[in-house]
Amino acid sequence: MARRLLSVLALSLAVQTVHGAAAEWRPDRAVEIVATSGPGGANDVIARSVQRLMQQKKLVTVPLSVVNKVGGGGVLGWAYLNQHPGDAHFISVSPVNLLIEHILGASTITHTDVTPLAQLFSEYVAFEVRTDSALRSGRELLDRLKADPGALSFAIAASLGGANHIATMQAMKAAGVDPRKLKFVVFASGPQALTAVLGGHVDVAVVPVSGAAPPLQAARVRVLAVSSARRMGGAFAAIPTWKEQGVDAVYSSWRGMIGPKGLSDAQIAYWEDVITRMVQSDDWKKEMETNYWESNFMNSSDARKFLKSQYDEYKSLLADVGLAK
Repeated sequence: MARRLLSVLALSLAVQTVHGAAAEWRPDRAVEIVATSGPGGANDVIARSVQRLMQQKKLVTVPLSVVNKVGGGGVLGWAYLNQHPGDAHFISVSPVNLLIEHILGASTITHTDVTPLAQLFSEYVAFEVRTDSALRSGRELLDRLKADPGALSFAIAASLGGANHIATMQAMKAAGVDPRKLKFVVFASGPQALTAVLGGHVDVAVVPVSGAAPPLQAARVRVLAVSSARRMGGAFAAIPTWKEQGVDAVYSSWRGMIGPKGLSDAQIAYWEDVITRMVQSDDWKKEMETNYWESNFMNSSDARKFLKSQYDEYKSLLADVGLAK
């Protein structure tokens, strides 16, 4: 009888141990943060900010490295992520391209094929030219394009259908310019797009405000308009919005964190907790302020719903300009 009781107790403890192990997860080897833009690009900057803060705050106890997988507007990066299904040692920054490339028919991967971990923030877009450009304002830009939609070229990263492309099409459509006739030149990153404009190879760079701020402060560019609803502060305090220039267009891009498909509840809970503690830190809040990011933090469950609503919205927008497949 005593032997049977001991056997039952041992079995019970073993089951509890297994259940405890299943209920908790943490990485036991190095973690890769996949950036779908080249060095200096928006996703790369965000990935390295996440890496740095998670390490400095000791939120993750294993090494973290940023891996750049550039191509196809993010498609190569997401494909690489999903080569590791169920493995939470691989995470990635998710931009709007995750939805857009699927709507365009350029990718078989979208929000339902990965594991949303959190939404981080939104950011606006700036339209900038060289300081010696003949264009002095957003209104002058629109006047040129109304006369000839193909008169100017736009440098964008990292793909057609990405945030910068959509922000441009939305503003031009609202202003009465046919967005289907605009000329776009695609670069791997925002810095490359800016370099092309500074070199006189492209007329207008459309980049996130975080990337537009340094050259603006250095007086290397003139910003014609920003896509925010209200006048921004800091380096952009003197820059009018599209709305101030008579164009009813407001656009904000967003960034979140995702993992590969098939992550368990325990793996999601781990990263959700780490990311939540990161965004609550004073250092992250400073990062937000420095880069002109606006918080729209959401947990995994809310992020999943958000991505679904955004997919439907972008599909409608791209269908209107004949790009949705």
